[in-house]
Amino acid sequence: MSKTNHPGKEITIFFDGSKCIHSRNCVLKEPKVFKANTPGDWIQPDNAPAHALIALAHNCPSGAITYELVAEKTNGAKEEVPPHVNTIHVRENGPYAVTADIRIDGVEPTTRATLCRCGLSDNKPYCDGSHSVGKFTATGEQVAKESASLETRNGPLEITPTPDGPLKLDGNVEICAGTGHTIDRTTQSFLCRCGHSGNKPFCDGSHKKFGFKS
Repeated sequence: MSKTNHPGKEITIFFDGSKCIHSRNCVLKEPKVFKANTPGDWIQPDNAPAHALIALAHNCPSGAITYELVAEKTNGAKEEVPPHVNTIHVRENGPYAVTADIRIDGVEPTTRATLCRCGLSDNKPYCDGSHSVGKFTATGEQVAKESASLETRNGPLEITPTPDGPLKLDGNVEICAGTGHTIDRTTQSFLCRCGHSGNKPFCDGSHKKFGFKS
């Protein structure tokens, strides 16, 4: 599914179906705007105030929902900006939820993304929900490593999906458990995306043993 735009009087909503992981935040929080299983234009931005849709977009973990404001009608609302602290949350039995000034392998910068860690996605490096179908199991509550506080906690985070290998991180980032506690603070790391590492979320070379193909 290609990216679609849905203009309203105060805000335009953009939806990228190729990134959606069906967390259902949108249809549960604003069902009058996001009308699932409705023929035609299923997103109706004028059925909720702009500030509510901005908050909803910021809580879309995959970045499938983004927005653009109508400048003269925003009442002080602002466009989305990168966070003060770059984070990657390891979801229980699921993907990496990234919130940062993200640069993924030359793709247009974004602030939110969910990246596959089960190795099964047909839309790598992004999650497409295949972890559920494939019954991937991996805890999101790893033991914390000893790590010093980062001098700078934001800035560009370069994520490079290495060929048939892990996700290479370059930039300031806190890697966190799904419930929030910090696992590691780093400026460079390699995260497993084959689903087989014995040291999840970090790569241990298992992609070679299991013949992972990206």
